[in-house]
Amino acid sequence: MTLDDLQKKEVRQWIDDGLKVADIQKKLEESFGLSMTYMEVRFLVDDLGVMPKDDPEPEPEVIDPAEEAAVPQPDPLAEGAPGPENDLGELVDDGMDAPPAGGKVSVTIDQLARPGMRISGKVTFSDQQSAGWYLDDYGQLGLSPDQEGYKPSQNDLMEFQMALQAQLSRGGF
Repeated sequence: MTLDDLQKKEVRQWIDDGLKVADIQKKLEESFGLSMTYMEVRFLVDDLGVMPKDDPEPEPEVIDPAEEAAVPQPDPLAEGAPGPENDLGELVDDGMDAPPAGGKVSVTIDQLARPGMRISGKVTFSDQQSAGWYLDDYGQLGLSPDQEGYKPSQNDLMEFQMALQAQLSRGGF
């Protein structure tokens, strides 16, 4: 399975033309009747001391900050702005308009995590309802409210996630 000097020169030319290893493998079969595995062709290319060309990196799109600022952005809080819709295109109440119910969300981290959990703790929402929270080995966050059927508001959930992230950062997690 050795190539003569003329065949080696032709393989070098194919590489210079930008052919990939798989393309060279096909050309060797078509042109010289040599059936080689991909790895054998890769070794051949390496032995010839040439490297297939990589595809050129696409140029990153440069955005002028002045142009970006000139494009008017719709105000999501403006009167008459479209709100969240359900699958039927009807507007639905997502609970985001309601201000917090008069308090803050507080988060604590357990010294000893619940069995089977990476980390766990307690959260008290703005309406003074409490729930246990946990982070499992897959990184999924879960809540188990103390009162069955309780669902915190969207604002409380967002505040909980931010407070939890801050607590975990402080704790070195």
